[in-house]
This record gives sequence, C-alpha cells and structure tokens, in this order.
Amino acid sequence: MNKPANPLAEALAASLKKFDEVVAEVITPAAGDVDADGSYPRAAFDALGRHGLLGLISSAEVGGLGLSHRAAALAVEKVAQGCTSTAMVLCMHYCATAVIEAFGSIEVRRAIAAGNHVSTLAFSETGSRSHFWAPVGTAAAVEGAIRLDGKKSMITSAGEADSYVWSSRPAAAEGASTLWLVPADAAGLTVVGKFEGLGLRGNASSPITADNVRVADSDRLGADGGGFDIMMGTVVPYFNLMTAAVSLGNMEAALGKAIAHVSATRFEHLGQSIADLPTVRAYLGRARIKVDMVRTLLMDTLDAVEQGRPDTMLRLLEVKAAAAETGTEVTDLAMRVCGGAAFRKSHGVERHFRDARAATVMAPTADVLYDFIGKAVCGMPVFG
Repeated sequence: MNKPANPLAEALAASLKKFDEVVAEVITPAAGDVDADGSYPRAAFDALGRHGLLGLISSAEVGGLGLSHRAAALAVEKVAQGCTSTAMVLCMHYCATAVIEAFGSIEVRRAIAAGNHVSTLAFSETGSRSHFWAPVGTAAAVEGAIRLDGKKSMITSAGEADSYVWSSRPAAAEGASTLWLVPADAAGLTVVGKFEGLGLRGNASSPITADNVRVADSDRLGADGGGFDIMMGTVVPYFNLMTAAVSLGNMEAALGKAIAHVSATRFEHLGQSIADLPTVRAYLGRARIKVDMVRTLLMDTLDAVEQGRPDTMLRLLEVKAAAAETGTEVTDLAMRVCGGAAFRKSHGVERHFRDARAATVMAPTADVLYDFIGKAVCGMPVFG
C-alpha cells in the first residue's frame, strides 16, 4: 500500500536536492577563493536566490517554500560541507528571516522569498559580549522617528546584506531590548573595516556603528521591550540549530578529505596505504564516532523543537556547545592523520581546521554555554 503524500516532506526533499546542485556547481568550486581572498560569497547567494532557496523558511503566502527548523539545519549543513563561510552567512540570513516573517512588512518578506533580499542579525556588542540579549545601544523617539545609536562588534554580512535585524535598548518600554529592521543603506550606518579572520574568512563579519540612524516606528519588529522574548523564542532555536549544523557540515567535509587522503596515499616500498596503519584507522574511528554523536544530538534537538518538549532549551544549549567543541577535535584529528599534506592550503583540510574555531567563540561562547547548561540542570534561571 502506498503511503499518503506528505507535502512538507516532499518540499524538503526537493529543496535539499536544489541545495546539492548549488553546492556542487557554485559553492564548493569557489570555497578556496572565498577563503584565500576573504571575499563575500555573492555568486553563491545569487544562485541560491535564483533557485528560491533564500526563501526556504518564508511562508508560502509570500512566495516562500514554507519550511522550518529542520529544513534550515539540513540545508546549512550541506552548504557547510562545501564552504563554511557561505553556510554561516546563510545561517544568519535565515535567523533574520525568521524574525522578519513573524514581525516584518509584507514587502520585505516577499523580497526575501523572491531571492532579492539578504538580511542578517545585528546583535553582538562589545559592551554585553556573550549576553547577546542585553544590548547597550539606544533607541529614542525624536521628531516623529526613532533614532538608533550603537556599536555592533561582529556582524555577519556587514556591508553586504540588504538589511539588519538590529537590537537596542527599548525606546520607552521596560525590558532588555527592542528589535528593528534597519535598511543597510540607512544614513548614519558605518561598516568599520574589512574582516580579516583566522577562519570563516568570507562571512564579512565586521563591526557596524549607528550614529543618529533614523527609522520609522513601523520598522520595529515586535513590541518595544519585547526583544528578549523574540530572541529566545524565535532566534535561539534557529541560530543554535544552524550553527551546530554548520559545525557538523564542516566536520563531515574535513573527515571525508582525511579518509580520501589516507586511502589514496601509499608507502610504495611497502605496498600499503596510510590507511593500513592501525593508529591512523583508530584516529578516524574516533572522529567518526564524534561526528555521529553530534548528528544524533542535532536530530534529537530538532525533534525537541518540533514536539515542544520540556527539555528543548537545554538541548538547544547543548547542541551548540557540543558541535563547536567537537568540531575543533575532529578537524584536529583530520590534520593529524593527513600529516604534512594538511599544512598545504591546496589540500583543503586546514581551511576546515581554521573554520571550526569560530564556533567556540561565537556568542554565546562554548565556555559561557557550559555555565548556562549548568544553570539549567541545577534548576536555576539560565539568562539571569
């Protein structure tokens, strides 16, 4: 007996097939240059837009694909296997899209769904660091508009996105923060310098300052003072799932290259490959276990989100920390088994090694997450 059709499952499968095509044809071939030049992956985003994939989680009513957390996580993992920088940019676009879908204008939502608009989050500030929910930048009602002032420390797609989901202190209400949709071309916004990083070199993660930036009250995303609830209820599930998926895709790529290298590289005088060494096989076995553990935790976290389980927030905290820390371990093992070859940029493994480090210091950092997780398991307020 044929099973009844599941439209969402079919849409997910079709979308992931499109991602495979874009990754193979556009993203992977450009990954080395994106890393070497620190160049923003514009061609990748043009291709994703043409295929309707920038609107993956946009609702069908605005022309999007109407998918959600699972699709976003699986998609960015695929992209990360080709280029981690591109995956991180896409992750931040989907996080911003989730907020815009819930609170933004129909015009911007349609533009995203049509592949004509890239957005990103603008939360991080030096003054509050890993406490991303507590910006120190301000918003004030002046002359019939809202004036924004603040300094964001590391914003993915800085100077490249079409808009920023910007956090500030509330304009008038109580609460930790308020969110705004700020056009990238707003007068008073300044991108401070070009990003030059160890890894994720193509994600244009630069500081942005807002000096007397004027937006309309209608550009507010949600209620004044409601930013914390939006961050926790909308942003954190997408962000933590997708950053974990980015780490997972990067791990898979590094491990795949390591396996290919040790299987093909031979000791001619012995008639053996490097893979014939028990120590090398043991390292690869350890790496495979670690990758599979993260994948299992990610799948369980997706289930928790979709089922609304009581342990959802705990799982979201765990999966980001676990994926970040495991990513550094697996890529280190990949470097080790590839030996001197891994130090050549042309080999590709060292890029994954460098890219993996970003997840451990991306707010909330892995060390901060351990504290949050400890609070959660002790029954204490996590974000107090």
